[in-house]
Amino acid sequence: MSLPTVAIIGRPNVGKSTLFNRLVGKKLALVDDRPGVTRDRREGDAHLVGLDFRVIDTAGYEDEDPQSLPGRMRRQTEAAVAEADVALFLFDARAGLVPLDEEIARWLRGSTTPVVLVANKAEGRAGEAGILDSLSLGFGDPVQLSAEHGEGMGDLFETILPLLDGKETVEEPEDDESPDAPLKLAIVGRPNAGKSTLVNRMLGEERMITGPEAGITRDSIAVDWLWSDPKGGTRRVRLIDTAGMRKRAKVQDKLEKLSVADALHAVDFAEVVVLLLDATLGLEAQDLRIADRVLEEGRALVIALNKWDVAENASSLFNGVKKALEDGLSQVKGVTVMTVSAATGKGIDQLIGAAFDTREAWSKRVGTGELNRWFERAIEANPPPAPGGKRIKMRYVTQIKSRPPSFVIFGTRVDQLPASYERYLVNSMRRELGFGAVPVRLTFRAPKNPFDQTKVADRGRSRG
Repeated sequence: MSLPTVAIIGRPNVGKSTLFNRLVGKKLALVDDRPGVTRDRREGDAHLVGLDFRVIDTAGYEDEDPQSLPGRMRRQTEAAVAEADVALFLFDARAGLVPLDEEIARWLRGSTTPVVLVANKAEGRAGEAGILDSLSLGFGDPVQLSAEHGEGMGDLFETILPLLDGKETVEEPEDDESPDAPLKLAIVGRPNAGKSTLVNRMLGEERMITGPEAGITRDSIAVDWLWSDPKGGTRRVRLIDTAGMRKRAKVQDKLEKLSVADALHAVDFAEVVVLLLDATLGLEAQDLRIADRVLEEGRALVIALNKWDVAENASSLFNGVKKALEDGLSQVKGVTVMTVSAATGKGIDQLIGAAFDTREAWSKRVGTGELNRWFERAIEANPPPAPGGKRIKMRYVTQIKSRPPSFVIFGTRVDQLPASYERYLVNSMRRELGFGAVPVRLTFRAPKNPFDQTKVADRGRSRG
């Protein structure tokens, strides 16, 4: 179903993100007491009583120089209102109206988007004066609610229902594992690697706020995009821009901790993760930590060297990064490494094409016959060891799931199998069954001895 859109706007710290989280039913947007936490506009699926719609959380509207960070944030808010079916103009009933509220009202009166005035923090009698003052804004009686406590949501429903009624369009439900399903692609990396600039270049618009300031992105922002495949046709991508991840010891600020946690959550949601490196800085230890975390979560990984248009000694840099990855990511060999320029757009089509190919390998299922023929060849070429003179017997293998590919090998005394032999099997599987460098999960299971009262536990390791 294609849903109507509601944008939440207002000055900083009036509770926009709290209302957003209340409507989507989970804490998607970061919330803190300090103003200006939200910077990019964030979208989510909202449910209010029996009404479903798309809701957009926006940055606090500030009257600043258009080239400043608050000014760039304001442009994002203006874009959200332009595309919305309804705008919820939120003000703090307890604080009352301030000049910036009146400035926002003047701007909204010139917009073609219907506006609903909302008095937040209206519980009790402390907000009565602010509610009366708000009548001067020219939007009629405000909807009175408390986003934090959930009061007044029924009144909000009754107000926006007539404005959204009939705007839904029904679409066929889709299978997430279908090759035609949108590619869930997260862009991660250290601060200032160019993640938001890359996403903007892909989209062809200034969807994400960018600038020389480090740590501009705080929330993980997902955007739907149609990629024009050079091979023909268009393919759907759900792009996820994330906050920069610094070394844990350097992250002291509470808000930055929340941003990093949000970025890690985005990795969990993604199918393929692009780790973006700054080619002018090369590969650092933090990059390897991020890559290792992505692989631990079972996500497919692609590495992209950004700012390639200004990189020096390009050939030696590329080979040095590949060698460092081979040494630093011992659990996975041959991770795809691409070169891109977010500034010029060069290499982006190749990067997206590689991401789709990587998802295909990550989603692959191998038939039982093909899988066991490989298994027999692997064991014949390199039989398992016999610790203590007792032979380890491995009988058969089966794939239990994909995304990531996961397998169980059944046999006797498999709990004594050395890690080196597991690596041999996984590497052989990657090479011969076409899994490439995607994570592969391998578990070993021994049958229970009917004459033994102790059950043999499953033994499994995650190999890349």
